[in-house]
Amino acid sequence: MEQKQQLARWRLILGSETQNSFEQMGGSYLSQEELLMDSALAAIYGGPGESFSQGGSGSKGGQGASSPHISKWLGDLRSLFDPEIVAVVQNDAIERKGLKQLLLEPELLETLEPDLNLASTLLMLKDQIPKKSKESARNFIRKIVEELNHMLESDLRRAVTAALNRRAHSPLPAASALDFPYTIRRNLKNYNPSLGTIIPERVWFFDRSSRVNRWHVILDIDQSGSMGQSILYSSIMSCVLASMSAVRTSVVAFDTQIMDLTPLCADPVDLLFGFQMGGGTDIAKSIAYCQGLIESPAKTLFFLISDLEEGGNRAALLRRIEELKASGVTVIVLLAIADGGKPFYDAQTAQRIADMDIPCFACAPERLPELLERALTGQLKGF
Repeated sequence: MEQKQQLARWRLILGSETQNSFEQMGGSYLSQEELLMDSALAAIYGGPGESFSQGGSGSKGGQGASSPHISKWLGDLRSLFDPEIVAVVQNDAIERKGLKQLLLEPELLETLEPDLNLASTLLMLKDQIPKKSKESARNFIRKIVEELNHMLESDLRRAVTAALNRRAHSPLPAASALDFPYTIRRNLKNYNPSLGTIIPERVWFFDRSSRVNRWHVILDIDQSGSMGQSILYSSIMSCVLASMSAVRTSVVAFDTQIMDLTPLCADPVDLLFGFQMGGGTDIAKSIAYCQGLIESPAKTLFFLISDLEEGGNRAALLRRIEELKASGVTVIVLLAIADGGKPFYDAQTAQRIADMDIPCFACAPERLPELLERALTGQLKGF
């Protein structure tokens, strides 16, 4: 092993307070990966000035132990070190940084106010939570899910129904296929005050064939460490869509491996606990898997939900996204959000995708229903 490598390893072991000494020995320069290692280790083993709130994961901003820094730190840790080392450092984090009480005391979890950042952290640490606390952890996550569901479900259903109804009407009358709400809205101008009722000029019927040729919505979700809040919102969106017979929904999670979570969509909490947050990222590999799910490109809506920090082949990622668009698939890239809605993503890759005329943006959660409606009706420009 070269002397510089040896010095770098000892510098990582001994910490940043030894920086001046190593500079005198010519070993002061750490690579970008080594700097991330140093930052991740300092969050646990550093002095009083080192903490998650000081950017222990190499990310910016935020305060306090429940910030997204812990989630990001765990993701960095899993991508930088072997699994056995990760297990040791995570356990030390629980012991040293005040997370042990949170994980070991179910009574504490039951008294906490719902918090997106803390929910993200719990999902990251779900394999570390003792058996006696697992149910409390699930209940805590369920509180978050219920809040998000209350915010999004009715608007998502309305958006999908409105979008598909515009395309799904048939000139062939059938009493069982009568679209009452749409017919009433279109005939409000024909209200007769003396009769106290609407006299419809035209009646609209659903096209039965549209059920067969329904839209397929694929959500391809990055489960790396920075994706905590995005995964929470994506889970709600996935479960709402999966409960609607008007669309077919597939949910795929990825890091360097692919997980098809579609069977878990009956319960958003089960879906969330199906994610294995942290580790590396191979977006191109995941898109390749999703391409195999597509049967009718013109009726497929593909969401890539990621920070675009590709750890695999970036050129392959861009090529596969371009192939999807060229085949007729409606492609949308939703960038990661954290720290209360701030976007977090690789700007260069995002720009390359946007240059393909593919929508690529960080969408506030409350605008997801509008985004979905526009996507299904082909009106994404100007969103």
